[in-house]
Amino acid sequence: MSATDLREARLLNEFQHGFPLVPQPFAAIGTALGADDAWVRGTLARAQQDGRVSRVGAVFRPGTIGVSTLAALAVPTCDLERVAAAVSARPEVNHNYEREHRYNLWFVATAPDRAALDLALAAIGRDTGLAPLSLPMLCDYWIDLGFDLDAPHGKVPGASPSRARGSLALDPAEWRIVAALERGLPLVRAPYAALAAAAGVAESVVLDTLADWLSRGVIKRLGVVVRHRALGFTANAMCVWDLPDGLTDAAGATLAREPGVTLCYRRARALPAWRYNLFCMLHGRDRAVVEARRGEIVAAHGLARYPSATLFSRRAFKQRGARYAARVHAADAPLPA
Repeated sequence: MSATDLREARLLNEFQHGFPLVPQPFAAIGTALGADDAWVRGTLARAQQDGRVSRVGAVFRPGTIGVSTLAALAVPTCDLERVAAAVSARPEVNHNYEREHRYNLWFVATAPDRAALDLALAAIGRDTGLAPLSLPMLCDYWIDLGFDLDAPHGKVPGASPSRARGSLALDPAEWRIVAALERGLPLVRAPYAALAAAAGVAESVVLDTLADWLSRGVIKRLGVVVRHRALGFTANAMCVWDLPDGLTDAAGATLAREPGVTLCYRRARALPAWRYNLFCMLHGRDRAVVEARRGEIVAAHGLARYPSATLFSRRAFKQRGARYAARVHAADAPLPA
């Protein structure tokens, strides 16, 4: 690997977390990498254009602002393309995947509040002719949402398992910051100043607000948001179990510490159609490796006794950041290109 390639790999890997909260963050990153501001911004722009990077910005912890749910549809194979397109067209939908199961289309929907989310799910049902299962998160055990590109399983080391926190009441200025930030930081010399202009506040307010949200866990991480499939992690399995409710928290906390478990949480059941309440994601470059890792986890923690399913992803129809606020709280001023 050339020095330039190594520098680019470090940029995409090391700055998924800890993005500098300074007026010129790309210049600060350039200093750390032995490059200049223009190289950092140009490299990120190319990575966005070729699909390896979704955006540079914040990932909010689910449940701290707005509401969200994981939802699923059982779609006849012959109608999958039409239904997937209809689901992806909804502004509330940020992720939309085909998975190996009778419920074969899985998507995440977000909204400013429960009423708006319910309306979106009802519209999806009307537009597709299919009733979506809604499986809201009840507790998170591991949601780092970064991706270690040097690890065979993609898990970011060193973070601690955590529990979901209550929702945060935002004032109008904070909602405007959220709305501007959802689209990602613009790749300009002073992105926080540009974000502040879009939100109608001072740059210092943006920097202080982001620092506060990071310290309180409202923002899980701030930095480069990669698309793992474009970077070779294409063997991705959603593993689910039906555990007695009283055992789920202990099992989830244990699974959260396992190598290879990139997400782990408890979700509501949707009986009688969906019985499973404990979810974890395993990501890898090779399906056989992911299957072997799942087998090791099951054996180590006595999970074979519980009903389960493994849903490998087939296709990604849509993948972008969540939109909690953009449609209802965005300022009139657009972000600069």
